[in-house]
Amino acid sequence: MTSHNRRRTRLITSLALSASLLGLAACSSGVSAAQSGSAVSDPKTGGNLRVGIVGGSAKDTLDAHAPVTHPDQARAIQLYDTLATYDDQRGIQMALADSVTPSADARTWTVHLRPGLKFSDGKPITAEDVIFTFRRITDPAAPMAGATSLTTLQRDAIQASDPSTVVLSVSAPNSMFPDTIAQYTFGIVPVGYDPKNPVSSGPFALETFTPGQQSVFARNPHYWRTGQPLLDKVTIIDFPDDTARVNALLGGQVDAIDQLPLGQVNIVKANPSMKVLESTTGSWTPFTMRVDQAPFDDPKVREAFRLIVDRKQMVEQVLGGHGTIGNDMYAPLDKCFPSDVPQRGQDIEKAKQLLAEAGKSNLSVDLVTSPVAAGLVEAAQVFAQQAKAAGVNVNVKKVDPGEFYGDQYLQWTFAQDFWFTRDYLSQASASGFKTSPYNETHWNDADWSALVAKAQATTDEAARCSLIAEAHKIEFERGGYIIWGFPNSVDAHSAMVQGFTPDKSGIPLTSFGFRNVWLNK
Repeated sequence: MTSHNRRRTRLITSLALSASLLGLAACSSGVSAAQSGSAVSDPKTGGNLRVGIVGGSAKDTLDAHAPVTHPDQARAIQLYDTLATYDDQRGIQMALADSVTPSADARTWTVHLRPGLKFSDGKPITAEDVIFTFRRITDPAAPMAGATSLTTLQRDAIQASDPSTVVLSVSAPNSMFPDTIAQYTFGIVPVGYDPKNPVSSGPFALETFTPGQQSVFARNPHYWRTGQPLLDKVTIIDFPDDTARVNALLGGQVDAIDQLPLGQVNIVKANPSMKVLESTTGSWTPFTMRVDQAPFDDPKVREAFRLIVDRKQMVEQVLGGHGTIGNDMYAPLDKCFPSDVPQRGQDIEKAKQLLAEAGKSNLSVDLVTSPVAAGLVEAAQVFAQQAKAAGVNVNVKKVDPGEFYGDQYLQWTFAQDFWFTRDYLSQASASGFKTSPYNETHWNDADWSALVAKAQATTDEAARCSLIAEAHKIEFERGGYIIWGFPNSVDAHSAMVQGFTPDKSGIPLTSFGFRNVWLNK
C-alpha cells in the first residue's frame, strides 16, 4: 500500500488503545509499488483473469457471511468489501468506512462511510445497509461465521445517526472491533440481501455461478476505488485435484493458481513463462482432536499425540521447507503471541507413557483428511508413519472435499482443517468457544473462555497480551489442536499476470480481490 502516514485516519480516544487501532488509515485507490510486486509494465485495463482455486464442491456458496472452502472465500472477496481491511503486512486500513472511532471507554464505535459509495446495481451504500449486515451476521436464530466475534454487540440498539453514520454499542469494552470488521466474513451487503442473487459492494459483480465448477465475475462499474479493478472479468475455477490444477496452469487453461504443490515449485520456477508467489504467513493446518469424544476426551491422550509429532520432519517433508515449525499455538503473527513457551518436541517414550497411563496403549484411530488445502493429505500420511513408533495405528481416511465439508464437518473425531492468518482473539472467537461456528475440537473450557472474554474487553495492550498469553498456555497444555507448523503460502501465475504481491494474510492471490491485477498482453 502507499504510505500510511499521508492518509492516517484520526481516531478519537482517551484510552491507550492498541497501536493497530491508532494506525487505521484510509486505503489508496491506486496500485502501489509494493502491490505490483515484480511488475515490469504499467498497469493495463481489460482482460479476463482465469484462476484455479483448490477445493470446492457442490456445496459451494456465494453467501457473504458463510464461506467455508477456498473457492467460497475467493468469491466472497471479489463480491463484498468490508468497512475496514488489511494491507499486505496485516496492518488495518479503512475500506468502505473512512473512519471507525471508539468512545473513551471503547463501548461505542462510530462508523462513518465514505461519500458516494454504491452497490453494483447503482443503489447507494448507506448506514441502513451496514445495520442490516451486522444484524444478519448476529441473528440469534441463524448466526453467521462472524457472530461469535460480536457476542457483546447490542444488535437491537444499532442505529444510524445520519445516512452515512452508524453507531454500534457493546456491553463490554471491545478494543478489537476494527480487527473484527476487517475479516472477510464481514462483507457489507444491501438491505434485503439474497445470497443466491447477490448485489456486490466489492470490485466485481457476479455474472454466473456453477457450484463445484466455476464462477465468473465482471467489473463492478460502481466500485469506489478510482481506476479499479483493472480487469474486465475474473473466472474462478474449482480444482480439488492438485495435479489437474498445476497442469491447467502449465497448459494455459488458467492464468494463476493458489496453493502450488510444493513438489512442483522448482518445476514452475524453471519455466520462464511462470512466476512463483511465496509469502510467509500465520496460516495453519492443524490436526483436530475432539475433546468430548474418546480417546481424545482424556488430556493425556491429547498430549501424547502432540508428543508423537516430529515437527521438523513435518515442515521439511510436507512443506519442503516452505514454512516454520509450530508449537501447538495459533496466531504467531499476533503481537501478543507468547514466544517464551518452550518448544514442544517429539518424545515417543513420554507419549507411550501417557497412553499407558490413560489405558490406551496400542491405540487405533481413524484420521479423516481431504485435499482441501496444500499438504493436508501428506501431513496425515507422515503423522501416521510417526505414530507407529508410539504403538499407535492411524488409519488415514481420505475423503473428497464435498464429504469433508458435508454433514460430518465439525463432527469428525480426529481430522484436519486449514485456517488463514488471524490475530488470537479473532481466531478464538471463530473456533474456540462452545458457540463458535467452527469449533472443530468441541473445546469448551471455562477457564480459557473467561480469560479470552476478559482479553476482548481489555483496552490496555500490555494487560490484554498477558491475558492472551495465559489463554495460549491453556490450549498448549490441554487444547484439542496439534499445530505442527505454519505453511508459507505458495501460489503461481503466468508471467503476463502482474500486480500480485506477497502478503501475510495466507491468501495473497485473492486477498485484494484481484482489483490490483492486470494482464500484460
